[in-house]
Amino acid sequence: MIVSVKEILEKAKAGGYAVGAFNTTNLETTRAIVEAAKETKSPVIIQVTEKTMEYAGGRMIFNIIKNDVEFYAPEIPVGIHLDHGSSFEIVERAVEIGWSSVMYDGSRKEYADNVSMTKKVVDFCHKKGGDNITVQGELGSVPYLSEHKMGAVDWDAYMTDPEQARDFVEKTGIDTLAVAIGNAHGFFTEREVPDWARLEKIRSMIEIPIILHGASDWEDGKATKAIELGVNCFNVDTNTRLAFVNTLSTIFKGDKDPGLDLRSILGEARDAVKESVKRKMELFGCVGKA
Repeated sequence: MIVSVKEILEKAKAGGYAVGAFNTTNLETTRAIVEAAKETKSPVIIQVTEKTMEYAGGRMIFNIIKNDVEFYAPEIPVGIHLDHGSSFEIVERAVEIGWSSVMYDGSRKEYADNVSMTKKVVDFCHKKGGDNITVQGELGSVPYLSEHKMGAVDWDAYMTDPEQARDFVEKTGIDTLAVAIGNAHGFFTEREVPDWARLEKIRSMIEIPIILHGASDWEDGKATKAIELGVNCFNVDTNTRLAFVNTLSTIFKGDKDPGLDLRSILGEARDAVKESVKRKMELFGCVGKA
């Protein structure tokens, strides 16, 4: 069933576990996420970026997710989220289509501008849907490889300031906060050790759920530590993309002719994504929490 993202995250916060927010771009990835959630009895957030809305059509991808959940997993709590909305206009469009959770990403702006625009988004969404529309803001900056060359990084310039986080939450009224503690998107090399003390201080400063972006490769105990210190949701995209693309690459580079049955070919990629999602759900501690 489609439920409020705020409800999913508040339950995770109260229960001491985290949920996964998995990006989708197509039917196969959507089916994989929903099937993984159903098989593990896990709450889940399925999210879409602006680029995916352009690629698949906003209404189309929204209804693919909605229909999949309602027809095949009505017993599983699923939230639908707009990931990294870059403008008020894209948030407005998503809400008009039916999204009940949106992220406005003003993290690259000056602090005052981030506060101003995030508050505008919050005011619009809460007036439009009250508690039924969840708004995520971001403070600090989670780097992308496209923005910064590999090499020495001044992580202090990227990471979330705990005192500022409290001020940001109070001034904007956001429902959830994405933070930066040395995490990075995609293949950008992360800080060798996340700033755990910073995360712990942020948690002591704010009451709302904390989100961590760039968590595809958090497999070596970092996710467990982050959950212990207050992270309630991990965004995952690169991990599932790799599972999909690597499976297709293996099929087409193999000795056996894959044939022309797209259902078979894409079905294998879907199944690989499903297994990768299930592993993440186990890691986040949300299995059986549906």
